[in-house]
Order: sequence, then structure tokens, then C-alpha cells
Amino acid sequence: MAPTTYTTDIKGLDEFSARELYDLLRMRVDVFVVEQNCPYPELDGKDIDALHLRLLEGAELLASARILKPHEPQDASKIGRVVVSPAHRGKRLGDALMSETITACERLYPANAIALSAQAHLQRFYESFGFIAVSQEYLEDGIPHIDMVRQRATQPA
Repeated sequence: MAPTTYTTDIKGLDEFSARELYDLLRMRVDVFVVEQNCPYPELDGKDIDALHLRLLEGAELLASARILKPHEPQDASKIGRVVVSPAHRGKRLGDALMSETITACERLYPANAIALSAQAHLQRFYESFGFIAVSQEYLEDGIPHIDMVRQRATQPA
């Protein structure tokens, strides 16, 4: 069961304290590089222009996701680096994180679809949030992935 209270924030990279940034990057490296045994460049240059949504309980980081703005007006915004702290799994924080991140994307980029590159074993999880597969399965850093898109909630007037 999820914590009864968590807070959500969204920050650009320059808004983080050194400790907040350390906690965020450590969680991502612990999960994506160490736990998944996948050596790849976690620091890919995209964090600089991204927004980072975090779920927190007090000062403790529970989960986070990265939001990339659309490059062109017709492009989708992108969600990536979706991660729940190993210490807080089994509390349905993945559901909370995705709901909060989708809401943020819709608020920030209401005219745009939302895209993500999902690990293939999580396809049904993302489908439960309205994402549909738009590619065949492919390998990214040795892990099967699939591109998915969620159409915008409302059509422009």
C-alpha cells in the first residue's frame, strides 16, 4: 500500500540542491545500471533541459520520472527514466508516479500527445494509462523495449 502522504514536485536540473540531485541520480543508477545489470550512459545529456517529477515522503525520494518537452509544436512530449525506489516497491507508487507525470504533461503541453519508450515487459502497465504500442519490439542497451504513445486528452478548439 502506498504511503498515506507523499508530495510531488517538478524541477529543472538547476533547481535541485546537490543532495537532491545526488539522490535522484543514485536511484536511477542503482536501478537502471546496477539492478538491471545494464552498463549504459545514464547521464545522457537530456537531463539538462528536462523537467524531473519526484514523489517524496518528507525529504525521502520515493520515485521519479523525466519529462522532455516537444521539439516541435506537433511533436509529443516524452516521459522517461520512470523509476520507483527499490525500498518502496509494492506500494503502487508506479501507478501514482505515472498518474502524476501524465497530469503534468497534460498541464504543461495540453496540445501534445505523450510518448515513451517502455521496457517491453511493462507494456500492459503503460496500456492501463492509455498508451498504445506504435513500434515493434526492439533492443535498447540489451533490454527489449517498445515505443508507446498516449494521445492528448482533448482536441484543440
